Amino acid sequence: MPLVPQFRIADAARLLGVSDDTIRRRVDAGVLPSRPDASNRTVIDGAALAAFARDHADATPDPSDVRRSARNRLVGLVTAVVADTVMAQVEMQCGPHRVVSLMSAEAVDDLGLEPGALAVAVIKSTNVVVEIPGGLS
Repeated sequence: MPLVPQFRIADAARLLGVSDDTIRRRVDAGVLPSRPDASNRTVIDGAALAAFARDHADATPDPSDVRRSARNRLVGLVTAVVADTVMAQVEMQCGPHRVVSLMSAEAVDDLGLEPGALAVAVIKSTNVVVEIPGGLS
């Protein structure tokens, strides 16, 4: 079973689209659980960060009357995986966007997808392909 990643303050801030100081305040307030890593740096458990991202996702309202297409690569955290023996549903929180992908259970296992894992949702028409960044497996 793969280990759930831990994210440093700056990485968590980048994933949530906020400042490092905002993350530090949330850690200090006990909203985000943290602990020191082996190098005594503050880290946040990936599953806790994923749950926080899902629970605190707010879409920014579009001030214009024009509808725009979304970018086709959304970096985010896996927030849920529901799998049976053949198929799986993977839910991700990508900033304010919730993305759900259906894929084989084998693909979920091969990619090591579980709540808290960093992944990229690639959008093409009605299909969503989930990738993991290189070097993080």
